[in-house]
Amino acid sequence: MLSGLRVVSFTHFLQGPSTSQILADLGAEVIKVEPPSGAFERTWSGPDAYLGDTSVFFLLGNRNTKSIAVDLKAPESREALDRLLATADVVVENFRPGAMDRLGFGYERLKSLNPRLVYCSLSGYGPDGPYRDRPGQDVLIQALSGLAAATGTADGPPTPVGASLVDQHGAVLGAMGILAALQGRERTGEGCKVESNLLNAALDLQIEPLAYHLNGFKGERSASGVSSMYYKAPYGVFATADSHLCISLTSLPALHTLFDDPGFDDIAEDESYARREQVNARVAKHMRRRTTADWTARLTAHKIWFSQVNTYDDVVTDPQVVHNRSIVSFEHPDAGTVRVLGHPVTYDGERPGVHAVPPALGADTATVLESLGYTAQEIDVLAQKGALHRAG
Repeated sequence: MLSGLRVVSFTHFLQGPSTSQILADLGAEVIKVEPPSGAFERTWSGPDAYLGDTSVFFLLGNRNTKSIAVDLKAPESREALDRLLATADVVVENFRPGAMDRLGFGYERLKSLNPRLVYCSLSGYGPDGPYRDRPGQDVLIQALSGLAAATGTADGPPTPVGASLVDQHGAVLGAMGILAALQGRERTGEGCKVESNLLNAALDLQIEPLAYHLNGFKGERSASGVSSMYYKAPYGVFATADSHLCISLTSLPALHTLFDDPGFDDIAEDESYARREQVNARVAKHMRRRTTADWTARLTAHKIWFSQVNTYDDVVTDPQVVHNRSIVSFEHPDAGTVRVLGHPVTYDGERPGVHAVPPALGADTATVLESLGYTAQEIDVLAQKGALHRAG
């Protein structure tokens, strides 16, 4: 869908590479600009997860891209990058605010070089303000945004969620902004600057509970940890005789029928939030009496909204996950067979696949420079000066 679009990606960590990968999955030519030592994610991986010598953290966010490795501070590299940026449709960067300006690749300068350029800056907190220079990282933003404080039991500590969902949502918002700006360029002929940040992404994830709070409805964390702050009971995970099930948005009369328990009739529907701990305790008592398989059949028959509670082992074999082709694999020259999550959207029933594995550092340096008019001898000179790195 984005074939013919050239994206120059000055990105590292997760928010930036994921934004670029979304565009690459859709057919854009994404050229990742890395230092000669390589981007951060090449040498870091959460639980020291490496396949061969290759970081899984790098493999999950850089498919379908090209890599050029240049020294951004070398004058010779500046000339080469200027040639490249003059041909670009999009720039994506997630350095700290001000860094790209100091390097000579800020928006105002590149806009004068290429007025049609869509320039996307991704940061932790935004381009200015009191937190401008703070480190922006997923779990820090979960804490700052209220997300951690909204999660967990009433008497327990604030609890971050178990994934970098703020990074990934920030990436999706960045890609959405880029696509909107490209559509606008079709009408005006001019690019613009797009900005997404992790704090805004974390707040956007809480669009519902924050709206309740902003309009005077104060929620409290559940004492049992079963219910979310703003939901009536039952709403959450309950233990069965052998594992757990999740129940959602079920009326009290339906619970009476399901459990054959007239005790639910003593609680009015408009009391089910204020008395949610009593409802949860009553549901929990019943749920512990039967196995998950038994409850699955009974809940299905009574048309109660429920789900099994999957571990990651369960997720990868879940029939719907398999049917949706959510997990893709590819063969990497060092890592071997790699399995990652694929592009999350379908187009006419198809999901974009992996047409290029995450590249070796500088794998495309020579090819990209040749396309910009550099001769092999000129590229050799730049390599000898340390201005660039090329694979092989």
